[in-house]
Amino acid sequence: MQTPEIKPGPKESEGVAVIDRACAILFAFRPDDGSLTLAELAARTGLYKSTLLRLAGALIQHRLLLRLDDGRYQLGAATFMLGALYQRSLNLGDILVPLMRELAEISGESVSFYVRDEAVRVCLHRVDSTHAVRYHVREGDVLPLESGSGGLALLAFGGAEGEAFQRIRDDFYCVSMGERDRETAGISMPVFGVRQTVRGVLTLAGPSSRIDMAFVARNIGALFDCAARATDALGGDARALRNAQRATARSQGLE
Repeated sequence: MQTPEIKPGPKESEGVAVIDRACAILFAFRPDDGSLTLAELAARTGLYKSTLLRLAGALIQHRLLLRLDDGRYQLGAATFMLGALYQRSLNLGDILVPLMRELAEISGESVSFYVRDEAVRVCLHRVDSTHAVRYHVREGDVLPLESGSGGLALLAFGGAEGEAFQRIRDDFYCVSMGERDRETAGISMPVFGVRQTVRGVLTLAGPSSRIDMAFVARNIGALFDCAARATDALGGDARALRNAQRATARSQGLE
């Protein structure tokens, strides 16, 4: 016998709505915001000022919001504490590897996550393709920064100067065809964390016989989606990645 669904009562529904509105206030703040006026909060949340004032009082009481002397609002100390707790409990592999498996399944090629270690890059996580012939890199392998899409992307988003690196930053991805190894090719994209720090780069790579510009065009959207979802999960702001994804799709005539 199927248990009938219990629908929330009026009071429970009202409580959920209050939480939704309170979250809307907190998420109205953007990474580059110092503080916001009541009018700015109203514009961003769509809430009446009277509702904002009432909810702001509760958020201030729990140190999630702070009211400054000039009447402006900024995020309170408790948000930093929650962020720090989240960061301490975070296991990078738990977030990245499932997303990398999805990307490998969609593309049919191997996916790696590289981090910079001073003058080299290290493969931190790896999901192999199912092809017998594939680009062989293992977790823990050390590769150069100066060649290959992964190394060049890490250099670019580490602030390297030059027109080529600026183009990578503008596009949010780097393609390398047989540069480090003439038999392999790849495309790499950054993943950001808190304060938009670069946590590493995702690289989709394989033999140059399979990785060409047509492959890049077919799979770059999936790579953008993977990098954006990883960035969101790691506490970064994925809007720039999403904007670059839309710009790339428009340039390919997909929008």
